[in-house]
Amino acid sequence: MSIRMREGYEGTGPGARTPDGCSVELYKRLPVGGEPDVVAAAVPAGASILELGSGAGRVTRPLAQRGFRVTAVDESPGMLEQIEGTGGVRTVCSPIEELDTGERYDVVMLASYLVHAGDPRVRHGLLRTCRRHVKDDGCVLIQREGLDWHTDVPRERRNSAGGIVRIRSATPVGDGVDAMLCEYEYPDATWTQTFLSRPLSHEEFERHLGEAGLVVDSFLTEDGTWVRALPAR
Repeated sequence: MSIRMREGYEGTGPGARTPDGCSVELYKRLPVGGEPDVVAAAVPAGASILELGSGAGRVTRPLAQRGFRVTAVDESPGMLEQIEGTGGVRTVCSPIEELDTGERYDVVMLASYLVHAGDPRVRHGLLRTCRRHVKDDGCVLIQREGLDWHTDVPRERRNSAGGIVRIRSATPVGDGVDAMLCEYEYPDATWTQTFLSRPLSHEEFERHLGEAGLVVDSFLTEDGTWVRALPAR
């Protein structure tokens, strides 16, 4: 089945592609990092979690294994197929901006730097979805880019699965948005992904949260890339 790419998004390499240029085959290989530890330290044990943009379940599975009740949302059926059948997890196939599960959750998680969407309408839609689904006494966990993410290029790191992840370039395309070119090199295959990302200062980030009815509660990591937000009172 042919997938229509979003404008400004593309990808190369083996496997089926999602509308934002991700390869399902690549995302099956990506190892989990410190995300489950960050989440577990910030929320009550056994909490219900709405994970927005779950991909192939890199973070979903470890959270379920820790006893969290996870609802994993992704717009790609191919990504969600990798999670289906995991105990403690249910899946919902939907664009995040259009999501309405009719439920509210202890925790809503928006990871993978999705808050930096190049289109401000998309970012607003993402944050409104977060607010719509979080309980009044719950929290929203947001992963944001580091402040030098667009200027410290090129750069690379090796992951625990034996892959090399490179940020090749950040090319301005207008209106404060950069086209980010990433490369993932493994011994048997190489993938690239190009996506649009908008740098956000702390002030801009907090303003956008406020427009969606959220306020910053605390920074969960020393580098400020993980933020705990609460519903505005």
